[in-house]
Amino acid sequence: MSANLPPSPAAPLYQEVADKIARLIQEGVLRPGERVSSLRKVSEQYGVSLTTAIQAFILLEDRGLVEARPKSGFFVRVPRPVVKEPLMAKRPRAITAVTVGALQSRLFEAAMLPNLLPLGGAVPSPELLPTVKLNRILAAVARRAGKSGISYDMPPGSETLRREITKRVMNAGATLLPQEIITTSGATEALMLCLRAVTTPGSVVAVESPTYFGVLHALEELGLKAIEIPTHPRDGMDLEALARVLKTRNIAACLAVPTFSNPLGALMPDAAKQRLVEMLAERQVPLIEDDVFGELHHGPHRPRMAKAYDESGNVLLCSSFSKSLAPGYRVGWVAPGRYYERVKTLKLTSTLATATLPELAIAEFLANGGYDHYLRSARAFYSANVQRVGQAVAAAFPAGTKVTQPQGGFVLWVEMPAGVDALRLQDDALAHEINIAPGPMFSPTQGYPNCIRLSCGVLWTPRLQQAITTLGRLAQKQL
Repeated sequence: MSANLPPSPAAPLYQEVADKIARLIQEGVLRPGERVSSLRKVSEQYGVSLTTAIQAFILLEDRGLVEARPKSGFFVRVPRPVVKEPLMAKRPRAITAVTVGALQSRLFEAAMLPNLLPLGGAVPSPELLPTVKLNRILAAVARRAGKSGISYDMPPGSETLRREITKRVMNAGATLLPQEIITTSGATEALMLCLRAVTTPGSVVAVESPTYFGVLHALEELGLKAIEIPTHPRDGMDLEALARVLKTRNIAACLAVPTFSNPLGALMPDAAKQRLVEMLAERQVPLIEDDVFGELHHGPHRPRMAKAYDESGNVLLCSSFSKSLAPGYRVGWVAPGRYYERVKTLKLTSTLATATLPELAIAEFLANGGYDHYLRSARAFYSANVQRVGQAVAAAFPAGTKVTQPQGGFVLWVEMPAGVDALRLQDDALAHEINIAPGPMFSPTQGYPNCIRLSCGVLWTPRLQQAITTLGRLAQKQL
């Protein structure tokens, strides 16, 4: 006598709907990039509730078959190419004088040309910034401030702004007092002041490789030398390589961007940040920490600063609101630790004071919650745009191209096959009204000849998509 087996449970109704749509995709009826019927239409077509249709599309998303586009509906997902990351340089390069000023001038001169697509500068597009709100606040502040708004705000600068900054750095694990902060005319001035405070002409500074060309230009102008420390695209500066350099070379300072470095977008793990701070403090080598991209994390939490591990005032922390809020306001700041008095004196002989009204406007924007509200949307945009541009580069550029996958900021580092000349590609791109930053700008020895940095701080448009296709075609022509 055979046992009566229970019937197999029927698949949920939403799964049946999802399976039917999946079959249309797999058999090519619905093609990659095509719009799928709306939720309401699917509800009508399959005779199910709107809730069931929503559950079906959630399942299709989980399977990687469709993707939602804001205000546009669901689309069949386009297969994404596998993106490979660049490798880290194997060993430190030799100590060298820095000569990148001409390359930087070339980039900035090109950026002034009309109708140029600005993929070369790490500057957020004006369309992304809260311009109207900031203008209103600036006007209101100017009315309230009266004569004081057009007077010098002598160092250390606006107390209101410095107090707001101390609140923000707490989110990054650092504890500062307003009287430990000096406002500056952007992060560039902050970096220059710190370098002047801890070096003399001819001193050697350890820098990431590749590193931001503005840092290299500052070293060049101050008559300093650089030694490049290999930097991993994800984890930042190679601390083993740095330790070897510290044992064999007389290093005056180390300048690093532990949180979303420029141009790699690397994020140094917390344990490595702590080790970096401790190894430099042990040898009395100041650490100049650049944190301009720290607020633009793509994940849910703001990473800790290296400054959070500073117990001796050996870390000179620099930042600004240029990358995250208002480039033209030129408001930055520095917390120089035990070098406070020296930096304050140098500020007086540099620009004397930071612009008063922009300081006050940003302070109010921070205090009333506008900054946090804006940053939530900015982070979401940059996270999506970095991924989108990276995928487009992987699809359009020559085989063998490698692209970084940063966890914050809005720049991408692209390593092309060895036969591609980035400087020649820059010239060819300019002829097509596209500006890019070639790799040699990011190295004191002008290495990385087949690399470029691209900004993802511009809106995704058909023109941007076409520009990436054009860059890929131009690079391919060199091979």
